[in-house]
Amino acid sequence: MKLILLSGGSGKRLWPLSNDSRSKQFLKILENEQGIAESMVQRVWNQLKNVNLSNNTVIATSKSQVDMIQSQLENEAGLIIEPCRRDTFPAIALAASFLYSEGGVNPDEVVAVLPVDPYVQNNFFDKVKELETVISETNSDLALIGVTPTYPSEKYGYIVPEANSGDSAYSSVERFTEKPKENVAEELIEKGALWNCGVFAFRLRYVLSILEQKGYPTDYFELLAQYESFPKISFDYEVVEKAEKISVVSYDGYWKDLGTWNTLTEEMSTKQLGKGVICDKTQNTHLINELDIPVTVLGANNLVVAASPDGILVAEKEASPQIKELVSGFDQRPMYEERRWGWYKVLDYTKFEDGSETLTKRIGIAQGKNLSYQQHYQRSEVWTVIKGYGEFILNDQIFQVNPGDVLEIPVSAKHSIRAISELEIIEVQRGSQLVEEDIIRLETDWDAILESIKAATVAG
Repeated sequence: MKLILLSGGSGKRLWPLSNDSRSKQFLKILENEQGIAESMVQRVWNQLKNVNLSNNTVIATSKSQVDMIQSQLENEAGLIIEPCRRDTFPAIALAASFLYSEGGVNPDEVVAVLPVDPYVQNNFFDKVKELETVISETNSDLALIGVTPTYPSEKYGYIVPEANSGDSAYSSVERFTEKPKENVAEELIEKGALWNCGVFAFRLRYVLSILEQKGYPTDYFELLAQYESFPKISFDYEVVEKAEKISVVSYDGYWKDLGTWNTLTEEMSTKQLGKGVICDKTQNTHLINELDIPVTVLGANNLVVAASPDGILVAEKEASPQIKELVSGFDQRPMYEERRWGWYKVLDYTKFEDGSETLTKRIGIAQGKNLSYQQHYQRSEVWTVIKGYGEFILNDQIFQVNPGDVLEIPVSAKHSIRAISELEIIEVQRGSQLVEEDIIRLETDWDAILESIKAATVAG
């Protein structure tokens, strides 16, 4: 069996900690058994390792999330990278074509798909393994996992199994009902309906055949070249609703969608993360603060207070699911990002009357990591080292840098820096277009950078 983890999201449901580059699955708010902060993607990946499934797993994601996944999972996961955002059907189809044409996976192999952020116990993944048996025994187009409901929720879709399944470990699916009203949900539960947790499996050839029917190639690189022509459509609409035979396996263990502030805070081991104070008499209130200034909460019950460089949220917990719609009109660059080499925070951005811009960042580079060897044609930069020691390269020349050093990088100059110890710098950009598109990466790996410098020196 092969697994595809879907890592997407627009980064709005847990604003202001989540943004377009740091979706909810990357927030380090949970704790592992050792009491160390971890994200949802780290938790799930460790669970897959515990049940020996990680080596058979790839993650389908967008370009904006690559650095963060590689950083949090220490480059352990294979990635299928969407060249542009579409929806779940295109993402799954792209991953399926990779498994087939590049991974050499047999078309009869069973492939399971699941979100990258379910909050479950380890035995949930034993149910995932069962999907392979269900597909083999029933010859179903799809096999799903349905969670035994604990209350009549209006937030989830429901899978309604056919009656008279007997003592079988699985049932045929009669129909689906999407996010019903509470009274309807109660009736569905009485009929044995299950929450749809978005986990399903199929034989690889099933999705490949759908691609062929639609005139798309099954070769990964050919499909990649045509990816922008894919319509934005979910796997549910494109595949599940049209499948002729679907089976479902029930799971009655712990499962939770941590997609809103009120559900996420229920799983936090502490009421406060970051600087600040919550007074003793405050009830059922959580504070999550990523800023360097303290936040005080006094006499305010049933709230979530979240502060980050992207903004500040004060919300009643029951109202917190509305945050996505409320901030959907916000259009600003992410003010905090994690990268493969570390992190950065935007401290200030100013646009002047003459059209020029300045952007100030605080950048942290982990020990042994480095920025890519790069050039900019629309801006100059000034770096001030405030912590740690490193090696700085400017136009093929290598310099040692120490706290207090000021490094000037003119327009078009080739430059990089490597952290000998944990390194922090203040970067001030000035130019006409302070955007990611004005980065030309010449090399990424430090040894490759040094080889390119050596080659340039010999040629010169």
